[in-house]
Amino acid sequence: MYDEPLLFEIGSPGRRAVALPSDDLPPEVELPAFEPELARPSLEGLPELSELEVVRHFTRLSQWNFSIATNFYPLGSCTMKYNPIVNEWAARLTGHQNVHPMWPDQLTQGALALMFELEQMLAEVSGMDAVTLTPAAGAQGEFVGIKMVRAYHEQNGNPRKTVLIPASAHGTNPASSVLCGYRCVEVPVGGDGLMHIADVEARLDDDVAAVMVTNPNTLGLFERDIRAIADAVHARGGLVYIDGANMNALCGVTRPGDVGADVLHINLHKTFSTPHGGGGPGAGPVCVKKNLAPFLPVPRVLQTDNGFKLSEDAPLSIGRVRTFHGNFGMLVRAYTYMLGLGGDGIARMTERAVLNANYLRRKLEPLLTLAQTAPCMHECVFTDQGLADTGVKTMDVAKRLLDFGFHAPTIYFPLVVSGAMMIEPTESESRETLDAFAGAIARIVAEARKDPELLKTAPHTTRVRRLDETRAARRPVLRWRPAAPVATEPVVALELKEPDPEPALDRS
Repeated sequence: MYDEPLLFEIGSPGRRAVALPSDDLPPEVELPAFEPELARPSLEGLPELSELEVVRHFTRLSQWNFSIATNFYPLGSCTMKYNPIVNEWAARLTGHQNVHPMWPDQLTQGALALMFELEQMLAEVSGMDAVTLTPAAGAQGEFVGIKMVRAYHEQNGNPRKTVLIPASAHGTNPASSVLCGYRCVEVPVGGDGLMHIADVEARLDDDVAAVMVTNPNTLGLFERDIRAIADAVHARGGLVYIDGANMNALCGVTRPGDVGADVLHINLHKTFSTPHGGGGPGAGPVCVKKNLAPFLPVPRVLQTDNGFKLSEDAPLSIGRVRTFHGNFGMLVRAYTYMLGLGGDGIARMTERAVLNANYLRRKLEPLLTLAQTAPCMHECVFTDQGLADTGVKTMDVAKRLLDFGFHAPTIYFPLVVSGAMMIEPTESESRETLDAFAGAIARIVAEARKDPELLKTAPHTTRVRRLDETRAARRPVLRWRPAAPVATEPVVALELKEPDPEPALDRS
């Protein structure tokens, strides 16, 4: 297999991927002065490549990656579902791709109409009254939601002090609360993996601003006490935040707004099929009930007799939370997905996601130890407890799965389960794929009984063997210098250094 070198190791001085026109400006045109401190005195040491070299390099790297387009990607909690090509087609239509956020409202009526209609659809699916599309991701959506909770309580004369969060929560829940000035109080999870009303009431007082509940929770279970919990919190003047990260298991079947939610965010990449990962643009719309609508961030899309407009006329708003109006391309993809499915299709999406998860749960139950034996929602959680006598750990199972062409599930999360393996097949996968995955797990379990060292040294067929993850986390090599530097003076922009020597990679 071709061993792809670093960009720094290919190319040649003077090689270019573009041909720039000569400077044909008339002599009377004076270019603005360039600030000296922004100038790079030398480009020595940086790679110089042709277009073909660049294309081949990155194409080869992309072919070596695991991705949802090439492999089964059963990450629990992350919902790595397939993004239909029609969504990409719609987002790349000229009118969507070239619209500029600073154009006046009269030139962006189509875009504003799309945003307005998407807000209405998300409000209907969630059972809420108003929506903002501005937040760039679920984590920012959480921050916006809790910021509105604080604004609501401040408007009523007391911002309150605490937020109740279950032990099984996503890590961003306490982070968002602390950023908004709250103290987090943990609510324990029962032996059945659920939060119970008695445990909430024991911690509930007049200082509680809100309770944050992920439902379904991170064990893949529906919080059965959610209505009673919401009623108890509301009786003490608090609000209910439902983390909508797992809406993939609810759409068209039940709605958070119908069980007491005052605010929730929805991860469009998890539920409505926009791209996920890579650090690129995301979208985390926030849906609220009427009591929180005045505090939504601006600008808001409003419908008038003369069409649509963006408005910042909201005196109680928490203000802007990011530049412009959100990541419009992601909104187009979600809008296309929802229109393509329709109401009945959205319900079938949820039913298929729950069916696939329970199918895998039953297929794997004889092989691995279930964290909870109750029927799950969209994901199921196993542990490595049944392999304890072999010395094989969850990490070993995850690494060995790569040899069978499957990405590992989420491991060691949720934290309330020791040695967790969290599997979410999504509604996108076929029965044949799920059977193949279950077959790989069966073979791995058999290997653990017969030859545990085979798993402890996995993977064996990937481009690199098992890495030292502890060293990678504590001593990352982030800078590089050629073995024989050609520059006579140091590169100003980067302080490059030689990485520590590594043993030769075993590619057998």
